[in-house]
Amino acid sequence: MALGPAAVPPTGPTQAAPAAYEWHLPRGFPTPYVPADNPMSQAKVELGRRLFFETALSVTGRYSCGSCHDPARSYTDGRALAVGATGATLTRNAMALVNVAYNLAYGWQSRKVTSLEMQMRQPLLNRHPVEIGLAGRERTVVAALGADATYRRQFRAAFGADASLTRIIQAIAAFERTLLDGRSAFDAYVFCGRHEALTPAAKRGMALFFSARLGCAGCHSGFNFSGAWRDREGATGKAGFADDGLGAGPVRVPTLRNLERTAPYMHDGRFATLDEVLDHYQRIGHAADSAHGGRRDPRLRTFTFGPGEREDLKAFLHSLTDED
Repeated sequence: MALGPAAVPPTGPTQAAPAAYEWHLPRGFPTPYVPADNPMSQAKVELGRRLFFETALSVTGRYSCGSCHDPARSYTDGRALAVGATGATLTRNAMALVNVAYNLAYGWQSRKVTSLEMQMRQPLLNRHPVEIGLAGRERTVVAALGADATYRRQFRAAFGADASLTRIIQAIAAFERTLLDGRSAFDAYVFCGRHEALTPAAKRGMALFFSARLGCAGCHSGFNFSGAWRDREGATGKAGFADDGLGAGPVRVPTLRNLERTAPYMHDGRFATLDEVLDHYQRIGHAADSAHGGRRDPRLRTFTFGPGEREDLKAFLHSLTDED
């Protein structure tokens, strides 16, 4: 079984005890929560980065986590619905991975998947539909990683032990915790005090976003614009779920950071543009019931954009893009 090319340069000599990971946090961001049984280290993050882009994990040898989570698209894939290694279309849009270190829940609808380690088992081992397609091949893949000199050195540097399925999952989860996004124009304005960082239109849009009239912040609150979060001090509340009026029932509130790079939008990718999303929320606010016949989410507001307001709101939303 051939291994894919390394996504990062090989690590240095094996260390007896991996050095503690040094966070480089955007200003205003808390230190992420890290599970006690999977402490961070630079060696583990480097291994996880390589595994994230390792096509040998997939059943076809041509697919990786990075196939659905492209860094250039803020770790999404540009498709309405994600596609697995065998070409099967999945049921949901690929969520952005930026700032997932702070999530209280993972996936679009499950409240029970509460860690990156738990979440990683789904794409790796799902059979219906197949995503990566590792199920039933675990021993073969682990043996192949163990036979590769560079991987063997990296696993021992990160864990002091050889490859295993659990360690593969832990390494990828550690890498995903480092995908921090918080150096946008909005952050420069709010956390760095740079008044010129936002245009006048973006400042007007920011006022609209946080206004009771539009109610955007009723769901998209917090520094990650996705509701409550968890950091090393604990959880600030419950995971954010909301009925967006599209018939699926409550879905997890996604981050709005980098949204200009994460189209198409919503849990099923039905909206190709941000304007379509805004049209939907302006329309659904005037509806009495949600699309699936139940009572609509009370946080949805009834509003109509005034002259220039749509463009102002879009200017603010675009200010959430981290150009780095």
